[in-house]
Amino acid sequence: MRHRRLPMPRHATALLAALCLCAGARADERPAVGIVDTHIDAPALLQSRWADLGADAPDREFDYPRARAGGLAVAFMSIYTSAEQDASGAATQAAHAQIDAVEALAARHPDKFALLRSPRDVERLRAGGRVLLPLGMENAAPIGDDLSRLRLFHDRGIRYVTLAHGAANRFADSSYDIEKKWGGLSPLGREAVAEMNRLGIMVDVSHLSDEAAAQAIELSRAPVIASHSSFRGLTPGFERNIGDALARRVAAKGGVVQVTFGTNFVEPEGAANLQALYRARNDFNKRNARRAAAGLPPEDRAAFEAEWRRTHPRVTTTIERVLDHIDYGVALLGVEHVGIGSDFDGVGGNLPRGLRSVADYPALIDGLRERGYAERDIARIAGGNLLRVWAQVEDAAERGGRDASGN
Repeated sequence: MRHRRLPMPRHATALLAALCLCAGARADERPAVGIVDTHIDAPALLQSRWADLGADAPDREFDYPRARAGGLAVAFMSIYTSAEQDASGAATQAAHAQIDAVEALAARHPDKFALLRSPRDVERLRAGGRVLLPLGMENAAPIGDDLSRLRLFHDRGIRYVTLAHGAANRFADSSYDIEKKWGGLSPLGREAVAEMNRLGIMVDVSHLSDEAAAQAIELSRAPVIASHSSFRGLTPGFERNIGDALARRVAAKGGVVQVTFGTNFVEPEGAANLQALYRARNDFNKRNARRAAAGLPPEDRAAFEAEWRRTHPRVTTTIERVLDHIDYGVALLGVEHVGIGSDFDGVGGNLPRGLRSVADYPALIDGLRERGYAERDIARIAGGNLLRVWAQVEDAAERGGRDASGN
């Protein structure tokens, strides 16, 4: 395996030491490792069905008791909006409502949760066993046509933006698009990358088409992330996962690929089924467009989806497949460019055996130990790499501001 040592900002180095509680451990001890997970979909669920995540919430995959049991230190809350909300004009309000919900959760339990705006604050805010809640925006749809909203959402705590999700939007093509709208980023998407660099928002290339991701990586002045993407080398043909060439570009920029846990992202059969579903939906939409043009009634979408589920039963897998993706990423990129972005509460419970909630991170850490990873490298994968990138993005924004002011 190649291990490329990257310089870390001074405060990121201190945070790695805080996450890897191994410096003073005895040889016969297994040190605790603090987890940084860049993608947990709790906010959308809070909007559709409130639960007090400060207590046991058995119908969720994230709550405070299990987060503490699993060693979760920093949990990026995903502010997700759909293509349908984008089309209807509801995305901006939906994003604000989800941020309101996360703020309400932290306000109800100030002893258990704290909002996190900067990696510089991790050590201070974790005091007392708090789980820290930064925000990531999954789908740039809430920005609309107004890039000044990036500043507004940054002020509300957004620290990464996934430029597109399940379909092309104003900013970029999606990996799920069969026919690409922009051939990568749109002109507005290119402007958005520059503005995100200026503000200190991490550019997230998960969900993007290969062309859009490549352009975003090239344009960014700061390291970029893939907040929840596994490796296409283990799921051939599945564009939603990151290909080797793109992953190398992320690493060359200093960034990190955060391995996601969903069965359909780590198990080849599940990935093939999901790619086929998007092709089938594309064909379904074309048929209905032709029927509408001919004055015929549309095919029933609910019946189509039900038949697909009947003929493509849910694939199952184990935690070993997630570990395989981590191994693959470390071999391809080096240990400093791989992290964790689970997608808990975002894949309908379709998760590997042994990795079903935030309580199960210790099983992943133990799996890395069994595969021969050193404790410091485990701490990097568990969260140190992401904190380094976040700190570098902040530093690049601050340097840009000083350059612009002439100071």
